[in-house]
Amino acid sequence: MSKNLLELIFKPKLHSMVAITSSLLRNYAGSASVRAFAFANVRVPPPRTFFNYNPVSFLLPLHSRSIYRSFSRIGVTNDEEALAKAAAVNADSEAPTIFDKIIAKEIPSSIVYEDEKVLAFRDVNPQAPVHVLVIPKFRDGLTMLGKAEERHTEMLGYLLYAAKIVAEKEGILDGFRVVINNGPGGCQSVYHLHLHVLGGRQMTWPAG
Repeated sequence: MSKNLLELIFKPKLHSMVAITSSLLRNYAGSASVRAFAFANVRVPPPRTFFNYNPVSFLLPLHSRSIYRSFSRIGVTNDEEALAKAAAVNADSEAPTIFDKIIAKEIPSSIVYEDEKVLAFRDVNPQAPVHVLVIPKFRDGLTMLGKAEERHTEMLGYLLYAAKIVAEKEGILDGFRVVINNGPGGCQSVYHLHLHVLGGRQMTWPAG
């Protein structure tokens, strides 16, 4: 079959697919902020499944699906950055945080592990099927990792050990990630040092 004949057959279809893809992305981008606002206070953990069907992503060509996924993260990313910048205003005050209320059981939480030193509970806005926060019960100046001093070495090590216990309890010892956000540039939104333990899905790199 000649090159001209191939172009005659497939070129119109290619242009049609590109037009449909562009339209979908424009519609999605235009309504992303509305959806982000409407569902800002809805906290539904992602389902533990091996196959998550997304009809919009499924319809897109393979090379466009990564663009679609990037659009879907824009609202969440902007919200987290805004929260981090707002929280940074009182970063050095060592004022009580929401974590102090959770430790005191004034605010309910889904506790995964607890002992005399640390508390581990599920994140209300999970970024993975398993997303648990591990915090020291006594902050002792550890508002962030950047404030750590030599006297904190024992607690810092214990937090990592507690993260391992959490991973074991959640059945993700074969693969998980531990994250510490530090300062506004690191998207830290609560100034009480905490570890994020994430797992239950394939982690990717770079982390972001």
